[in-house]
Amino acid sequence: MSTVVAIGADAGSTTTKLVGISHDGVIVWETIEPTEPRMREQLERLLATIPGSGGSAGPTVPVVATGYGRNLVDTKHRRVTEITCHATGVYRSIRSSGTLIDIGGQDSKVIVIDAAGGVVNFAMNDKCAAGTGRFLEVVAARMRESVQDFAALALSSPEEVAISNTCTVFAESEMVSLLAQGHAIESISRGLHRALARRVASLARSAGAVAPLMMSGGGAHNVALRALLENELGAAIRLPAKPQLMGAYGAALLALRRAAA
Repeated sequence: MSTVVAIGADAGSTTTKLVGISHDGVIVWETIEPTEPRMREQLERLLATIPGSGGSAGPTVPVVATGYGRNLVDTKHRRVTEITCHATGVYRSIRSSGTLIDIGGQDSKVIVIDAAGGVVNFAMNDKCAAGTGRFLEVVAARMRESVQDFAALALSSPEEVAISNTCTVFAESEMVSLLAQGHAIESISRGLHRALARRVASLARSAGAVAPLMMSGGGAHNVALRALLENELGAAIRLPAKPQLMGAYGAALLALRRAAA
């Protein structure tokens, strides 16, 4: 394995991701874990496991932290917003300007990126779970399905039931009522995915979205959500090779720039 010369840590509300990169910006080490309640201790433990980096105390290995828990890393490490880190990671991976949609566990972001990889504009939903991955996690769990299987049900349905409630709690209750009325779970799942896609598409339009469209975050793995977002926005969505790691990857790239400065 190539030597790790810079580290990016993305402490998300749902998962924590760490990436180590080589001098040419290639990912040579990565890990992802569910985020623990004691986030500071988790970050310190994971930083100490990176091969050849010197651990969390390694003075020659710069670390940039981002995400929900970025302020919990040691103060000697730099902290950067998720918007900058996701834009940096995706731009390096896809090498294109355009609009990045990042759907995380507790927020969703739309970031317009220019030809140099800079952030032109962004819009963010961090107030309501209905526009985030948490929305689908809650309703899928209520149906005793994994998020992946729930997405597959949505894609298998030629019909969809309109969901009128945009609040996660009320949407869950509405789903139970629709099932009791005899609607198929497949068509309900498609309606729920449609509701989330419309909410995110509205966010994208408010940010002034331009083609091409790109996605990062855990929501990028949801095939039904991607398909319905493409339908709502009228354009194909491009994915980086490792969409869930883009925040950590961008943070690592920024750490590498810091080391070269």
